[in-house]
Amino acid sequence: MSWVRIWVHLVFSTKNRNPVLFSEEKRRLIFQHIKQNADEKKLRLDCVNGYQEHAHCLISLNKEISISKIAQLIKGESAHWVNENNLLEEKLVWQDDYYAVSVSESHLQFVREYIHKQEEHHEKKSFNEEIDEFEKKYGWSLVKGKE
Repeated sequence: MSWVRIWVHLVFSTKNRNPVLFSEEKRRLIFQHIKQNADEKKLRLDCVNGYQEHAHCLISLNKEISISKIAQLIKGESAHWVNENNLLEEKLVWQDDYYAVSVSESHLQFVREYIHKQEEHHEKKSFNEEIDEFEKKYGWSLVKGKE
């Protein structure tokens, strides 16, 4: 029997970083739905939270599913559910791209706390500032022409 435990911090934003998730109550409903849907699909989603224009997920991969498939399942189903139930004033569309980095077992609690404290975190720092720091920390240049 194979045993796989690879933790990934997945971050994705709304299309054009449009802040359609401005209602804390609606965000909570959406993130609860994402967690419930992931559980039903047997995805190992440890926690999910976010802010007005993005979401963070802590995921444990298994041997049968890729990060891209998990992102597709989470983003596609959640947008469909939100739009079908008219939860937001605007249509929810997630950006195609996402960030994903591995997380060591020793850093799991730190990442969980970071994800759970998104409201507090973004009172001090914008999502754009967070992205810039993320790109510098991991040596990425995700925006075309930004090298």
